[in-house]
Amino acid sequence: MRNEKEIYAVYNDETIRVYQAFNPLIAGPAVKAQTFVSPFKMERMTWIKPSFLWMMYRAGYGYKDHGQKRILAIDITHEGFRWALEHSSGSHIPKDMPKEDWQAVKANKPVRIQWDPERDIHHNALDYRSIQIGLTREAVHKYVKDWIVSIEDITPIAHEMSDLIEAGENEKAIALCPLEKPYTMIENHGDYG
Repeated sequence: MRNEKEIYAVYNDETIRVYQAFNPLIAGPAVKAQTFVSPFKMERMTWIKPSFLWMMYRAGYGYKDHGQKRILAIDITHEGFRWALEHSSGSHIPKDMPKEDWQAVKANKPVRIQWDPERDIHHNALDYRSIQIGLTREAVHKYVKDWIVSIEDITPIAHEMSDLIEAGENEKAIALCPLEKPYTMIENHGDYG
């Protein structure tokens, strides 16, 4: 049984896997360069997600809209992932915090944390949450220049899953999901945001 807020991910001793979806004009060059290059915009917030099924939900298995057609699996360093968590604030103002204080906190933190309901293969909300990590300012630069180890286009897997679900082959679709386990490479995980 998962805690309501606990990070689950695919990881090994060197890297943790996160997911993003983009249009082909951004995804293609990123896979080729093995990092993000133009037309990816370093000035914009970019959200990374360790949950495979949440990414499938967000991108509709790569069929949702033009901006989410290519789904990428990005392996980043543990050091980078920890840095992001350590330099984060929640994406919503905490109860009992004055707005001015909240704005000051956000101004000093280049990373936003949001916990959204995890999803099953049919996109139904589950009773525990998955972390979404929004990178801005220096966090985006560190992500692109220092943290990324590899990028893989997993859109064909997403399409295959969608086809299996459409055909009622749920067990075969679930078998394509990567094995995510509790992320133990940090202390106090679940306390962010």
